[in-house]
This record gives sequence, C-alpha cells and structure tokens, in this order.
Amino acid sequence: MFGIIRPCRNRLAPDLRESWLAHLCGLCLALRDDHGHLARVVTNYDGLVISALVEAQSGRSRRPAGPCALRGMRSADVATGAGARLAASVSLVLASAKVGDHVADGDGVFGRPGARGVGRQVARRWAAQAATTGHDLGFDTAVLVDAVARQSSVEAAVATGTSVLAVTEPTETAAGEAVAQTAVLTGRPGNAVPLREVGRLFGRLAHLLDAVEDLAEDRSSGAWNPLVATGTSLEEARRLCEDAALGIGLAMAEVEFADDRLVHVLLVHEVRESIRRAFGEPHVHAPGHTPPPGWRPGPGTYDPYHQGGVAPPPPVPPASAPGRGGPPTPPKGGRRKRGDDPAGSGSGLWAWPKLRQPPVSRGLFTGCLAVLYQCGTCQYCCRDPYPGAWSGKWREAWCNCDCSGCDGCCTCCDCSC
Repeated sequence: MFGIIRPCRNRLAPDLRESWLAHLCGLCLALRDDHGHLARVVTNYDGLVISALVEAQSGRSRRPAGPCALRGMRSADVATGAGARLAASVSLVLASAKVGDHVADGDGVFGRPGARGVGRQVARRWAAQAATTGHDLGFDTAVLVDAVARQSSVEAAVATGTSVLAVTEPTETAAGEAVAQTAVLTGRPGNAVPLREVGRLFGRLAHLLDAVEDLAEDRSSGAWNPLVATGTSLEEARRLCEDAALGIGLAMAEVEFADDRLVHVLLVHEVRESIRRAFGEPHVHAPGHTPPPGWRPGPGTYDPYHQGGVAPPPPVPPASAPGRGGPPTPPKGGRRKRGDDPAGSGSGLWAWPKLRQPPVSRGLFTGCLAVLYQCGTCQYCCRDPYPGAWSGKWREAWCNCDCSGCDGCCTCCDCSC
C-alpha cells in the first residue's frame, strides 16, 4: 500500500468510511479479476480516488464480495464497474514505471543484480495489462506512459536554481489525464477541464510530498531528490503544496457531481492532512478553512476557531528528518501508542517480521513470503506500525488514526467549506 491520502477512521463518518473501504477493496479485486493475484500488490490509496470520482459523478455501483483476511474475514459490498477498472489501469502504469525506475537506478528489491531481469518483465507485463484495460474503457494509457517516460530526461536536465515544478510536470500531466478520463467515463464532458486541473495539482502535491518525506533518507544515501537537486527549501515546498491544495478545492467547486461527499473529504480535507503529516505539524485546520460541524480540538492542539486553544508549537522537521524518531513501537498485541520507543517487534502471530532500526531489507523470495504471511495475519490492517515486506521500513496500518489528540469527535461529512 502507498499513497498520500490515508484517512483516519475518526475523520470519516461511518458511511463515508464504508464507502472508502468499498473503493479500496473494489480496486484490489479489479486488479485480481483482470490481471491476476500478483497485480493486487499495486493497490494504493491514491488510485482509489479515480474510482471514487467516477462514482461521485455517475452514482453508486456495488457488488457483494466474499470474506477477506484484510477485512477480518468479513464479506462486504465493494465498488465495481468502469471506475474500479480505470483505477486499476492507472495503478498498473504507475507501478510499472516505479519498478522500471528501481531497475534503472539499481535500488529496491528489483534493483539487485539477480532480480533486475524479473523487474523488467514485471514492468513490461503491468504496462501491457494496463494498456489492455485502458483500451476496453476507451482510454489510451500511452499518454501516461509517455509522461512517466519523460521523467528521467527531465531530472537529468535539472540544476540548482531550476524550478522544482519542472520536475513535477510529467507527474502532473499523467495525473491530470487520468482524472479527466473519469468525466469521459461518466458522460459528463463538461467536468473534464476542472478535473484535469484537480489531477494536475494532485500530481504536483504527491510528487512534492514524496520528496519531502524522503529528503533525509535521500541525503544520507546520496540518492537523487528534486528538492536537493533544485535547491528548493522546505518553506518553498510547503508554499507550493498549500497552493496546490487550494487550487484543488477551487477546481472541485466547478465540477458537477451526483454525490461529492467522499471525494470532497479525500481531495480537500485529507489532502491538507497529508501536508500536515509530511511537514510534521499537529492536527489543525488552517486559518480561513472552516472546520466541519462538530469538530473539536484535541488536548494541546492550536485551534483558531475555539477559545482556550494553546499557542501553535514551533515548526517540527518531517518524521524522516535527523533528530526525529521513527514510528512508535507497537506494545504487546501490536497496536502502538504515540510516544512509545520504536524498538518493539510485536508478539504472537505478529512477532514476524520483526521491526528493526535501522530497517533490514529482504530478498525477493523472502519478501514474497512476508507479504503472504502479513496478509494472512491481518498485519497490513491492524498491526501499527508494520514492517515493509521487502524494505523492512515501518509503514502505517490501514486503520491507523494519525490525528494527535483526536478522540473520535472529528468528522468531515456534510461540511460547509
């Protein structure tokens, strides 16, 4: 799982959380049905936004699905139809490009000498599968492939002083075309222009936040990072992210929806939360951004809308920056408490794979075994944090609540902003 949009259960009303999970499971099952079980590993939080946008414009489309270990062996109604298939196609293209990058750069599980050939085959297969599904839906994935393929040449031409937006342009173009296609699928051509802008700005935001979160690690390893290569400061990156979030909200207001509640939460509220998370700031609604009805600040949270809030704390570096600890340790039973030491490893069925600092990477075969074991023991859903199957890096559980001081009172349904 990966993506910048990771809703907290306490920020989603029950019906919206159920809908969000329906799109997540629908994307996973669409990948399985069209492309086989291996393709399910590219399921991601951001990809399901495509499915949610299709449903927001065309109306609800669900089908029953059987029990799944990641749902606690419960059955569920999941999203189906063109939206889930388009999301699957886009996810495959982006995953294909990511694997290709690892092979070319010589990093990651497919960057190792014995696995590069496998990586190339996987990348080619996913790109071909994405093109097949896209063709069925009337969507030419070549525009995504071409945009992604330009990324390496764009990065090679970058020097200190170059605008970081030159680096994010291919991602913006690919995301813009993918999101605009949802208007075509739903028969709402008038939505294509504002949705293309939504996708373009979302692509910019995703690229920048990824660079911010990887900054400390890239500096220590010497890996290429757009902020370092262009000399862009964290303050400038934050300004660009805030501008993109504002632009997404304005463009969303121009789109005609049948039911926009979920996509509004994901692309307005959760986008702002992703900025807060990347820059290491506490849960707070920005000044001028009306909080949802019923929202209350948690203890020690600065809140400009309520009396009694404390002064805003000084800026904190990203969680990956030097001087910041890793994710807190899960106590026995696996669930973590904020502020705990990050050295624990879980117990019982969650005693393997262990959490280690620094992270310990695994080979291709061992990583595949870890994926199967973690899926079967619900670690992706309930163990927080859990170790990445191949990288060994700490990941947040799907059901993680990331809003400090949130005690179940914040919800984004029926908000007035």
